[in-house]
Amino acid sequence: MYLFLLFDINNLQFSLISSAIPSSTMLKISTTSSLSLPPRFPPLHLNEASQLTPTATIPTSRITRWTPQTKLMKVSSSESSYQTVVDVAPTSETSEGGAADVVRRFYEGINGRDLVSVEELIADNCLYEDLVFPQPFVGRKAILDFFKKFSDSISSDLQFVIDDISTEDSSAVGVTWHLEWKGKQFPFSKGCSFYRLEVVNGKRQIIYGRDIVEPAIKPGESALGIIRAVTWLLQQFPQLADRL
Repeated sequence: MYLFLLFDINNLQFSLISSAIPSSTMLKISTTSSLSLPPRFPPLHLNEASQLTPTATIPTSRITRWTPQTKLMKVSSSESSYQTVVDVAPTSETSEGGAADVVRRFYEGINGRDLVSVEELIADNCLYEDLVFPQPFVGRKAILDFFKKFSDSISSDLQFVIDDISTEDSSAVGVTWHLEWKGKQFPFSKGCSFYRLEVVNGKRQIIYGRDIVEPAIKPGESALGIIRAVTWLLQQFPQLADRL
């Protein structure tokens, strides 16, 4: 009989056993046996896409997700009354009066003959072109004098009506309009205007304007003949271009 001291590598324990196996047999067993070490990493398995994926999982608490910046905004006098809102940059229309709003107020002031309200909408160095007149009006005072003459010479029953107005740009506005007399369209009164605006001393004001009014006399196709004749003269006598 033989006594053997064995070490269990899996359970880290020693054990003493007895056996009647001949020593030659034990030697053969000991020389042909091999020890298998426990794995140092989690076992891997193949998924359906034939990719190696570990059985161990990553805690979800370690995954970082991006979220937009938010802030608390107080919505009442109560200390606990707060509302979470997304923090976004202010748009151009949130400043002191959007461009289209300024132009609408400009027409409202003209219709109401309220030149005091119109004055604050016009920049001091504004240039205003009405193509009916040979020269533009330069400066706030000259523009207001023009509109005062317009208001004094025309009945308040004649009103500007905006047909369409652009609202996308914060510094430029286009308008199509016509005149109405007590709700009825006035003849030869269609027009379009363009305005450029800037923020001056915290207020958005008109720095440039141009009015194009429907002509009472409409030459039609003869206008093309006039343009053709003028361009022919310029081609034959280039020096005439200096007089344009």
